[in-house]
Amino acid sequence: MSGSNTNILPLEGIRILDLGTMTPGKYCTHLLSDLGADVIRVERHFAVSTKIDDEDLILNRNKRSIALNLRTEEAKQVFYKLAQNADVILESNRPGVTKRMGVDYETIKEMNPRIIYCSLSGFGQDGPYARLPAFDMVFMAIGGLLGLTAEKGRPPRVPGIWVSDAGSGLLTAIGILTAIVARQKTGQGQFIDIAMLDGVLSILTTISGFLRPSGKPAQEEYLGGWVVPGYNVYETQDNQYVALGIFRPQSWQALCQVLGREDFVDHQWATGEKHAEILSFLQETFRTKTRDEWCQMLRELDVEIGPVNSLPEVYADPQVLHREMVVEVDHPTAGKMNQVGIPIKFSETPARLRNPAPSIGQDTESILKELEYDEKGIQALRDAQAI
Repeated sequence: MSGSNTNILPLEGIRILDLGTMTPGKYCTHLLSDLGADVIRVERHFAVSTKIDDEDLILNRNKRSIALNLRTEEAKQVFYKLAQNADVILESNRPGVTKRMGVDYETIKEMNPRIIYCSLSGFGQDGPYARLPAFDMVFMAIGGLLGLTAEKGRPPRVPGIWVSDAGSGLLTAIGILTAIVARQKTGQGQFIDIAMLDGVLSILTTISGFLRPSGKPAQEEYLGGWVVPGYNVYETQDNQYVALGIFRPQSWQALCQVLGREDFVDHQWATGEKHAEILSFLQETFRTKTRDEWCQMLRELDVEIGPVNSLPEVYADPQVLHREMVVEVDHPTAGKMNQVGIPIKFSETPARLRNPAPSIGQDTESILKELEYDEKGIQALRDAQAI
């Protein structure tokens, strides 16, 4: 990464125990480990494998992995030793599971009052849905996001990404960092309760016009996406697509003028028949040039436009490459691969990629030695099937 020559990382000195979380939790600790936190994945000992799936190759980079059988008392004692010197514990089980395992917040708080313990679950720690099973699709459905992907009279479309997974992972990272700042003021840790359903609702904040003062919901305006002529996707001559993102009146005026339709200038937010007329004209017009031709022409006029890129095109985009958002990682078993880079740029303490993703349990022995287990003690843990 570019920036200062310092070796100090932004979150250096912060230790996080990632208690076998799934995608949202792994994404959260992926962000924090990239920023320098010492993230230790505490994984099930019976899942030890040299094979790493594609998601873990990316989301678990810069982390370490210890494999523990927390059903054994010996493994719990190892976890307790880790917890005593940890800053953060993140878990994503259903409510009640960690208490049955003996690794819940109240238990850990007794041995480490400064611990920040974050529970990331589907519906939160309380409420009528708290113990229900669910994954990303269900949270998007209940939270209203999935319904917004439907065109009027047609069923919802499944988004191309796991929106609630990514959104709740980001919220969890914000929550953890905020709790670290609060601890600097109070000297105390705390419990953080984050629900994936709540994360979906938070994403909808920017279109909270659903609940207008008039009491009239705005749902239908957003069905199938918010479509106005200047804020829409258009097919081009080469069967590709461009995205217009025009809000500024001067951009709309520039577009109308270059297309020879100055009569449209005063109708940027038209509805009804005029909306349909302008939309039809733009759909027909954009099919007369290629995607790249439109992008070059309209960018020269300072109009907001971009190509609808495929993922390979994204990773070859000159702006993406300039920002070092594609990085090459050399993994000992998976080989060289391109991964998404680090999105937060620091001038004095730049984050950097340090290690590829570990296999499950790869760092078990080295972590145990940090906890002052000797070879005899490690062997005893093996004999007890704790590791």
